[in-house]
This record gives sequence, structure tokens and C-alpha cells, in this order.
Amino acid sequence: MRLVLAALLSTGLASCAFAQSFAGSAALDTATEQAIRDGLIPGAVIIVGRDGKIVHRKAYGARALVPTRESATLDTIYDIASLTKVVATTPSIMKLYEQGKIKLDDPVTAYLPEFQGGKSNITIRNLLTHYSGLRPDLDIDPAWSGYDTGIRKALVDKPAGPPGVNFVYSDINFELLGEIVRRVSGQPLDQFARAQIFEPLGMRDTTFKPAASLIARIAPTEIDVATGKPWRGVVHDPTARYMGGVAGHAGVFSTADDLALYAQAMLSGILFKPATVELFTSPASPPDHPILRGLGWDIDSPYSSNRGDIFPRGISYGHTGFTGPALWIDPASKSFVVIMTNRVHPKGGRSINEWRRSIATIAARGLGLGPANHTTLTGLDVLEQEAFASLKGKRIGLLTNQTGVDRQGRRNVDVMLAAGVKVTALFGPEHGIAGTQDQPTVADSRDPATGLPVFSLYANSRFRLTPEMLRGVDMLVFDIQDVGVRFFTYNCTMLFALEAAAKANLPFYVLDRPDPITGLHVEGPMLDPDLQGITGCFSLPVRHGLTPGELATMGNAERGVHADLHVVKMQNWERGDWFDSTGLPWVDPSPNMRSLNAATLYPGLALIESSKNYSVGRGTDAPFEQIGADWVHGVELADFLNGRYIPGVRVYPTHLTPKTEGVRFVITDRNQFDSIRLGLEVAYALHKLYPGKIDFELSKQLIGNRKVIDALKAGDDPRVIEQGLMNDIAAFMNRRRPFLLY
Repeated sequence: MRLVLAALLSTGLASCAFAQSFAGSAALDTATEQAIRDGLIPGAVIIVGRDGKIVHRKAYGARALVPTRESATLDTIYDIASLTKVVATTPSIMKLYEQGKIKLDDPVTAYLPEFQGGKSNITIRNLLTHYSGLRPDLDIDPAWSGYDTGIRKALVDKPAGPPGVNFVYSDINFELLGEIVRRVSGQPLDQFARAQIFEPLGMRDTTFKPAASLIARIAPTEIDVATGKPWRGVVHDPTARYMGGVAGHAGVFSTADDLALYAQAMLSGILFKPATVELFTSPASPPDHPILRGLGWDIDSPYSSNRGDIFPRGISYGHTGFTGPALWIDPASKSFVVIMTNRVHPKGGRSINEWRRSIATIAARGLGLGPANHTTLTGLDVLEQEAFASLKGKRIGLLTNQTGVDRQGRRNVDVMLAAGVKVTALFGPEHGIAGTQDQPTVADSRDPATGLPVFSLYANSRFRLTPEMLRGVDMLVFDIQDVGVRFFTYNCTMLFALEAAAKANLPFYVLDRPDPITGLHVEGPMLDPDLQGITGCFSLPVRHGLTPGELATMGNAERGVHADLHVVKMQNWERGDWFDSTGLPWVDPSPNMRSLNAATLYPGLALIESSKNYSVGRGTDAPFEQIGADWVHGVELADFLNGRYIPGVRVYPTHLTPKTEGVRFVITDRNQFDSIRLGLEVAYALHKLYPGKIDFELSKQLIGNRKVIDALKAGDDPRVIEQGLMNDIAAFMNRRRPFLLY
């Protein structure tokens, strides 16, 4: 393994030692030299790699300023602080997981029986994701010493809250994980990591408690007030220092070259099974939480500024260290960025978040990644580039509506016919093929522009294709923009058509389109089997985070349809993309879905839409952005909801009509916003403030879950209801994983 990695990286290391041909090198130089002049850092070593080659490798400035100035060199060894969590502790847990010695959802007490007196439901997963409820760190005043003392303190430190509820970045989590490695493996963390991680990868300069022979190359950190000299070769983190220099949260020293070896190993699947890497680096936070952490790794949180503005959110991953270093890895482009610096030298230092962000952004741009926010191609656009070769020679039945347009805003049927594709029939979902009919039934018709017959799949409770409709059709093609919500009927229109294609032995093509409210956020109750219908025909949460192609793939397998399914994948779409970052034209998916803001609020505000004498704003200037009724007092309801401190949204009193009061919702942070939490809070508020006005049974197919309906009737706190959904959502996340295409 060591030889493979050495060969993999040696070419790039050698070439970069003599010349800087990387497109981003000049900008990296400028940004780093400016940071040095501004006093943000003494110096740095930066490495950028892609496809197993090093494209930029350079040392800048100084590694030491006091007592004398020493220039930074490529082999400078840095105290990597909290990068220890992902360079030593997390990979050690990964190794034990692969060996079957650790289960992620086991309670910590399974490995540390005395933890919390043996009475705690905190799991290994909670520790790795920082959702354990434990405090940020141990108290260090009064002073104490010894590894065993630190672990004893960690074992009994009282949690600040319950597990799985709030993200609290906690060193205690990783102090405990380091001890778990010791007890399960029979070796202290430093020995296990050296044998299992560092030595196999050839990371010769990576170690806890560096030897005296390495001191000359080590970048010092902060001045020790007791001696007047900077820490050098002694860990900067006080808790790790009290624990003797070996702890799960800090203590490792390393070089940029060694971290490049490690990053490449994560990308290459050399050290771990690919499935293990995917598991640990995929979002693992509680499903309804917008802060995304992997198992040990950072993905999208307040600490992930070193991702920059271009590396994909939700796919790429990394970590930072308090002393200044940072690592970011992007499996999509097979690239990584290593930043090594000692910002705390000599007197504590200032924040370097913006500098690290700029370095990652420059590196990504230099790699040619560019902002992924204006280049998305839908499945239709992809087929158009291919001159619709896969459709030619077939008689096409096209399931579409007004959203089926290309990047230039041209209708799919028109560009297909112009390219020589033989479209013989059109099929329209709810609201008709033009998307203008907001009524219970839509009749069959003809398309005025082409004269093609349009068969309605929303006519008098007829939601499925019939054999008669399929006469003269050799292939079915689905191209409709969904909104990423279970009860938006286009989902079931597609799945019912997929079943019809299977019965008729017809190939079924899905021209994929984005989930406009991202493919990362998954929220809400799962659908009970007895509540299925056109507003939900498959076991999904309300906000499922799937594209139409992914949903079709999952439904085809799990529903046992076994259709001849083909998904024409999008290009340049990432799971963290909102629709407004794709550059695609917004076309109202339905008459009352008029904006991305409305689509974001829709999963929550539509939960109880079927209630009598209650409005979600249909027919007003802002449907699904406001609610009201003639029995609502806007100021009272707004005050109540704002007092509930719902993340990412503010509520204001309004009038839907001169006589109908209500409230309007303004999203303040859509990445923090939980639409289902809002929906549950609205239901709770209306039930509490206006008893008897809301009949939850009328919205049972929208809510879709008997337990939630009963909890709302009982007036249970929405936070308690939401907490009760987590296990089901976590199970769904595992179910959907094999079907994700992006």
C-alpha cells in the first residue's frame, strides 16, 4: 500500500518542486502573501491535488517568528489540533468498524460501561456527529493532569442536553472516542493510529508526542506564559496537554505532504473499503437538522468555511484545526486542498476563516471546477445535446406539462419534433399540460401547437394510463419538474405511469430534473400504507430530497415494478443546490406554486391544507407563503409562533382579504429552516389558540401518519413530535442511499 501511494504522488511532488503550472498558483501566492503581511499567519504550506497528482505545493513565509525568524519549508511539521479528529481518531474508528468491532448505533456504554453511570442512550454516532448533547470541553481550572484523569472526567461530565437534538461541537466526544479505540483495540490511540493509518500510508512525519529529533522542523505555536517561550513539539490544546499529549480530539503533529497522502488515500479507496468512506463522509446528522456533519467529518456547518465557495456542498468534506490547519476533500472532482499554518504563533492569533475560504475557492477555480451555480443541464438538455439519439426510431408517449422546457425555455415536445423524434401522444398530470387548471378534474384535449392528443392523468379519479392510451406508443418519456414533496401529485403520476410501462413492456425514460429545495434536506413523517393515494403512493417522508429519476429508481425497485427504466441524468447538479443556483428557468410547477420561496414553505404549510374554512393563500398574491382564516387573529398568531423560536423563519401578521386575518412567513435562513417543524408549529398553534377550528382528520392523507395525527390532536409539543420522527427518517435515509444518482 505504501509503495502504491508513494508512486501515486511522487510524480506530482517532483514536478511541482520545480515549476508552478497550476492555473491557481499565482492567486494562491497573492492571497497567502497578503495574509502574512496582514499578520494573520506567520507562514503556511499549501498543497492542492487532483486525480492522484499534486498540482500546487509551496511553502510561504515563516514557521517561527520568535525567538528568531525561521522560514517555512515544505517539510515543516505543524500541530494540527482538531484535525486529529479526522486524521487519527475517525480513521481508527473506521478501521474498527470494518473489523466488526464497533457498531455506530451502539450506546457508548457498550464500550465504556461506566459512562454516565451506565445510564445513557448516547451512541457512537452521536459522538462522531457532535449531536451527543455533551459540553464543548472539560473544565481545566483548577488544573489537573494525566490521561486517566481526563478520561474519568469525560466519563462523568454531565450532558448539557439530550442526544440527537442540537449540534454542539465537543472535544469530549472525541476524547471518549479515543478511549473507545484504546479499549476495543487493546492499544492506545497513538499506537493504533500509527500501526493502522500512518505507517501503511507512509506518513513518516505524523505522530503524537513528536521525538526530539523532529523539534527543529516543528512550527511553534503560542507563547507559554509560564516560560515566556512558544510551545514547540508540545501540543497547543490545553486539555490534550493535560492528558499527556495523546487524546482523541487533539495532539497529532504532521506535514502537508503527509496530509496529502492521507487525502489521496481517502479518495482512492486504498486504506478503507469505498463503502466505508462513503458512509463516514456522507451527511449523518439527524435528518431534520440543517447542520451537516459526517461521521467525524465536517460537511456543512459553521466550521466549514474552508470548503470555500465552489467545492460542492453535501458531497465534499473536511475539517479544520484551532491552530490554523485545514483539509478539504472533494470526491466528485477527486481533488483536495491541504492548508498548514500556525496562526496562533506567537500570541494567539486572529480568525483566518476568510483566508482559508479564499484558498479553497481559488484552488477549486484553478482546478477548473468553477461555480457550479449556472451550468446545470437537465435530462432534456442532455438528450438535446445528443440529438435525441436514444429516442429516435420510436413512437414516443410524452408525460409532461408546462415545466418540461430546456435551458432556453423551449418546450420539450417542440424540440423533440424539430429534431425528428416521433412524438405520438402527450399525457398531462394535475393542472393539465399547460399547468393552468386548478380544479378537481382535467379533461382530455389536444395540444394547440402540435395537434397531438393530450390524455389527462387527473380526470375524474383516473390517475393511470390505460391500454387504449398506449396504442401506437413504443416508449414512455417523463419530463416534469417536481417540487420535492411527497404530496405533490406529480410523484405518483410518474410511479403509476412506470407501472403501466412495465405491464405493457415499454421502456420508460425519466429526463431528470433538480429537487428544487435541495437533495440534502429530508423531513417529516413517513407515509402510512393505509393513507396512500394520489397525494402519496409510496413510503416517503414529506420532504424526501430525491430527484424524479432517483424517486423512479427507488420506486421501481422497492415497489417491485421491474420496469425497463432509464434515467437520463442531469449534468452539473449537486445535492446541496437550491433551484436558484442551477441557472435553469423557473416555471411555476402549478398555478399556486409561484416561487422557490413558496416551494420551500410548502411541505410544512400544506400539511393541514384540507381543513375547512382555512386558507394557505391559494388565490392570493402569495400562495403557500401565508395562512389565514376568518377566525384567526394575525397579531396573536404571529406573536405565538415567533415565541416558539422556529429556526430560519420569522412570522408577521397580515390580511389575506380585508376581512380575513392571517400571518405571513419570511424565510431568514433557508439552510437552517425546517419546513416540517414550521408546519407542526402552525398546527400546534392553531389547535391551542383556536380550539376546535382545525380537524386534523381532514388532512390525514397530507400528514400521512397516524401517530403524528394523534399527537397533534393531543396537543403534543412539535419538538417532541419531531424528535419521535427521527428513527423513521434515519431508516429512510439508509433506504434511499443505494438509489442516489448524485
